[in-house]
Amino acid sequence: MSKNVPENDLVWLNNVSVHDELDFGGNGHKTQDEYKDFERKENIETAVRSILSNVGEDPNRQGLEGTPDRIARMYTEVLGGYEVNLEKLVNGALFDVAYDEMIVVKDIEFYSMCEHHMLPFFGRAHVAYIPSEKVIGLSKIPRIVEMYARRLQVQERMTRQIADTIEEILSPQGVAVVVEGNHMCSMMRGVKKQEASMVTSAMLGCFKNSDKTRNEFLSHLQGKI
Repeated sequence: MSKNVPENDLVWLNNVSVHDELDFGGNGHKTQDEYKDFERKENIETAVRSILSNVGEDPNRQGLEGTPDRIARMYTEVLGGYEVNLEKLVNGALFDVAYDEMIVVKDIEFYSMCEHHMLPFFGRAHVAYIPSEKVIGLSKIPRIVEMYARRLQVQERMTRQIADTIEEILSPQGVAVVVEGNHMCSMMRGVKKQEASMVTSAMLGCFKNSDKTRNEFLSHLQGKI
């Protein structure tokens, strides 16, 4: 392989899992996107090494020498929501169904990263909508939650993004989202309150305008929040 791949690419190849699918276009060179991903990973690794040095650690000692690489790969996973294309996520899973009652998907587990301290927050999301003409495939709602959770976030914005996106896709009679979150930034630092949790909500359309509709949704969450 070394005879056919540019020398600068060999270092990159050594950091790629054998399970990764690479498209070299048959010419032994990385695509523009692959170069971008490589550069991004290198930049993260450099930053992590700097952090380790500045907190008094030796980034070259046995337990830490692979940490920059592991963290770079971790960020690709836990912050992967930036790379998700909404149209591809939905993938046409919108269906004409003669149904105009409430649909509730609850207890959607999520993990996210607080944008203020880059520490995790995690919890459950509960989503409801009342269709106008179409319903969306069941798995798509948790996937939408995941798309926004896997970013640097604040819970308030994430809650509204989920609601706005479902409204944009379906144009339903209304959308409701309630998110419960436990935030490591207030559990392990700062105020250090282990039992405190945060609840946010977004109510659109009939859920905002009708107490009866909103209360019906909240009744499904009794004991949840």
